[in-house]
Order: sequence, then C-alpha cells, then structure tokens
Amino acid sequence: MSGHSKWSTIKHQKGVADVRRGALFTKLSRGITLAVRAGNSGDPDMNFRLRLAIDKAKASNMPSDNIARTIKKAVGEGADGAEKLEEIMYEGYGPGGSAILLQVVTTNRNRTAGEIRSTFNRGGGNLGESGCVAWNFETKGVIRVEVGDEAKAEELGLMAIDAEADDVKVEDGDLEVYTAPDKLAQVGKALEGAGVTIASSEISLVPKTTIALDAHAAQQTLKLLDLLEDLDDVQKAYTNADFPPEVLEQYQAAA
Repeated sequence: MSGHSKWSTIKHQKGVADVRRGALFTKLSRGITLAVRAGNSGDPDMNFRLRLAIDKAKASNMPSDNIARTIKKAVGEGADGAEKLEEIMYEGYGPGGSAILLQVVTTNRNRTAGEIRSTFNRGGGNLGESGCVAWNFETKGVIRVEVGDEAKAEELGLMAIDAEADDVKVEDGDLEVYTAPDKLAQVGKALEGAGVTIASSEISLVPKTTIALDAHAAQQTLKLLDLLEDLDDVQKAYTNADFPPEVLEQYQAAA
C-alpha cells in the first residue's frame, strides 16, 4: 500500500482530525443535511448519499436522536430547516508541493476563506486559485476492508472486480477497493454477502498521480492537513502526497 493509501487508512482510524466531539458532530450533521438536500429525500433507502452520511455518523458514535433530528430539520420540519449551508471546494499546495483539496460546508464564505488562507500560511503551504489542483483528483467510491490475511484479501479483491469494482489494492492483509461512485453500494453488498465486515465505505476524491515527499516535508504536510481538518467548516481534506513509511509510523503512534 502506498504512503498515500496508508495515510487515508490512518485518518479513518483516527476519525475526522482529532477535533472536539461537539465540533465533530457539527461536521457530521452538516454532511447529513447536504445529503438530504442533494438527494431530495430524508429516506436513506432512497438516498444513497444520505445512507453513507448516516453510516459515517454512527461510526463516530453520534447518537441516533441527533441523526434523526438533523434529518428532520434538513427536510424542513424543524425550526432550523432553512439554515443556509454552502458547499465549496478550496484548493492549495502543501509543503513540498503536494496538492491539497478541501471539502467545505459553511454558512459564511468570507469567514471560512480567511480561516483557510491563514491556516495554509501558518502550516507552510498556500491557498491556490479554483482549478489549480482539482484536475488531478477524480471522484471514486472507496471501500476499505481489514482482512488480516493476504490470500483472503486477494480472493476478496477478485470478488470485488467481479462485482464491477474498478481496481483493488492489497497489502499487509488489508484490502482497498475503488469503484465508480454509482457502483459503491453494489460492490459493498457483494463483499458483505461474503461475510466481510467493511471498515469504511465512502465517496472520495482520489488523486490520479501522487508526489513523493521527503521526511521533513511529509511531517509538515501531515501537520497542515490536521490543522485544516480541525477547522469547523472543513468536512474533509484530500491530498496527493505520498508519505514515507517511517513518517507514517510516527504519525500513527501519536494518534
């Protein structure tokens, strides 16, 4: 598994940056709200994006009552149902020249832009213009399975390909599956049908090419990514950085 894929796995294990629980729930609630509005439905059986958002919230131990209230508000049945949320992508560069793409949900575009610019500068990177790095990312479904057995992971990878996955990666007994966004549920169901417990399943922005960083730039970039994901309005940060194994080991140990 490349240093980029390994970083993605570690980020899933750590949760959404190590933010305050209340801030994390705010991020998750906004994700649920946008999913409801994008799919014009508060029914997860009819709205796949909402189903993914709910699964993510549950995995982060968000109470079921909170999830239900958020969905109710999003469909306009609560007092805050009309909250003005705007979904924006911000693009920039990290130390060493890696590309960084931020998925942001905000109620105040100007405030958020200022916070993101300041954080980039403080972390040794810089905020770029729209379109400067987005061309290097493509939207994919990503499924991660912690198998623990190389041969079994290979077998499941072949099963995923048969279920119309685009690509699979196996290393250290773990499996990472890439799909077209509209095939994510189909491939996930095929794996679950084989008795597999899926560690994570999400629509993600996957880099077409990666850039290898030296140890110093890698450490700086990891710190910058954490600072960016700590911002209340940043839902998720994506990068094409390929991190050295030894730096990721230190990062994981500090989690």
